[in-house]
Amino acid sequence: MNGSVRVGRVLGVPLRMHWSVPVLIVLLAYGLGHETLPAWTPGRTSAVYAFASIVGAVLLMGSLLLHEAAHAVAARRKGVSVEDVTLWALGGMTKMGRPRTAGVAFWVAVIGPLTSLVIGGVAVGAGVGVHALTGWGVPTAVLIWLGWANLLLGVFNLLPAAPLDGGRVVQAVVWWRTGDRDRAERAAGRSGQVLGVLLIAAGWISFLRGNTGGLWLSLIGLFMVIIANAERQRAGVNTALRGVRVADAMTAPVAAGADWLTVGRFIDDVAAHARHSVMPLLDFEGRPSGVVQLRALAAVPAEARETQRVRDVAIPLARCTVADSGELLSEVLERARPGGGGMPVLVVDHGQLEGIVTMHDVQRLFQLHGLGITTAPPESSRP
Repeated sequence: MNGSVRVGRVLGVPLRMHWSVPVLIVLLAYGLGHETLPAWTPGRTSAVYAFASIVGAVLLMGSLLLHEAAHAVAARRKGVSVEDVTLWALGGMTKMGRPRTAGVAFWVAVIGPLTSLVIGGVAVGAGVGVHALTGWGVPTAVLIWLGWANLLLGVFNLLPAAPLDGGRVVQAVVWWRTGDRDRAERAAGRSGQVLGVLLIAAGWISFLRGNTGGLWLSLIGLFMVIIANAERQRAGVNTALRGVRVADAMTAPVAAGADWLTVGRFIDDVAAHARHSVMPLLDFEGRPSGVVQLRALAAVPAEARETQRVRDVAIPLARCTVADSGELLSEVLERARPGGGGMPVLVVDHGQLEGIVTMHDVQRLFQLHGLGITTAPPESSRP
């Protein structure tokens, strides 16, 4: 998600945090320390309220992380790849591969809200227990607040609109009923757009009536509209590429060069005549060994181009997306997403380079689909 930074790893998965999370935590901690706790447990010092609000905010962030960790664990156990976890204002997003069945999609989606509801129930129960043992106090109030926050988070995330978990549940159900995953994704995205617009409108009305929290609600709605729209577009791309093989999209033959050439020689002999900004490299046996980008070549100082080998500035094959010409393009593009091998896709048959698939090739197929042309014949060259 744009606006997020990597802050560590959880369960071996990269953990990212969107800028909206610290803003939300600060707002919630401020409300807890300056409004909720003084109202529920009056008479304490400002230092007590401040410390309790920090503890409550940290516990809430931990519960958000557990919510997303549940998604990641469930996905991995069902054989779905997990790229990263991003915490944001609505709880978080777990970027993962596409589940193979509607049942897997349903379980992975519903486990997050269930986790939040369980955490909420445990926190409320713990608050009640502390109250029974020690009486109503700040610890009890923090636990009750944490419990209700998680219960609210769980219920809110079950709303039937993407990118909320409830939208994923709707998607899984529609997929199960119709057998059409792309149609299900479009339906979930459409519901997310509608709910997002409603939240924006409700937030503005609330703000105009004097409630500054309405701006936050509108911002959440805007996030939902943007993400839901992106998911609808992705579903449209998947529909356009349905049944399309890698061979239908690849450019072949493609300009490639030996990886032992110097950068200067490679620029003169290969890059100057190539039609792509990313070019495959071949080893001594003629097998693909990676790709090199024009910007990587340009970054090599002029005085070093006659001594430095092009393979030294290349992306090795182990980090590239490699496919067979008979594979479905949609499945290959799943592997080529950021966090995977990325684009372009090297098309390899028995160790020999057949062609290359770039974003230009994919966009061309999508445009042909918009013209009513559902399949694209292989091309011998790209004009």
